[in-house]
Amino acid sequence: MSLIMAFIFMIIGFTIPPTLRGIDIPGLNVDAGLFVWITTMVSTAIFLIRALADTLVIGDIVIDVIVKRLGIKEEKSSKRAAREVIYIIIIILITTALSPILTAFESGSLLRTIMTYIALIFILLLIYDIGRILYRIIEEKAELLAERLASIAEKSEEE
Repeated sequence: MSLIMAFIFMIIGFTIPPTLRGIDIPGLNVDAGLFVWITTMVSTAIFLIRALADTLVIGDIVIDVIVKRLGIKEEKSSKRAAREVIYIIIIILITTALSPILTAFESGSLLRTIMTYIALIFILLLIYDIGRILYRIIEEKAELLAERLASIAEKSEEE
């Protein structure tokens, strides 16, 4: 339902503001078309965020299935790292898909630049988290290897 509402507000945002160009809102000294466009885009964003929150739950289930199909063990950290790689791919695809749509607006290049930087921030955060996860996994494996080598050295000294 949130996606349908977002789609309706997006259609309103594309159709109504061009008919209101040149009309100023008294007291605000703002073009009515720009004001309606901003209002509808904010409403669209709110409904898209609600839809995204709903789809994240479904997405986690789908990602769990994909991770299992890829043969990744059930360890929490490696599973989360694989999930974050998939999120990075989704962010890149969404940013690439929305880029031509945003250039259709008057301030499209600015909106596209802002969207690109926001996507970059999310991607960098996910990459950082993946790095932490991989570091933790390697650290655990190195400690296990060190313990095994120490036990082998102790056994060889006893003999």
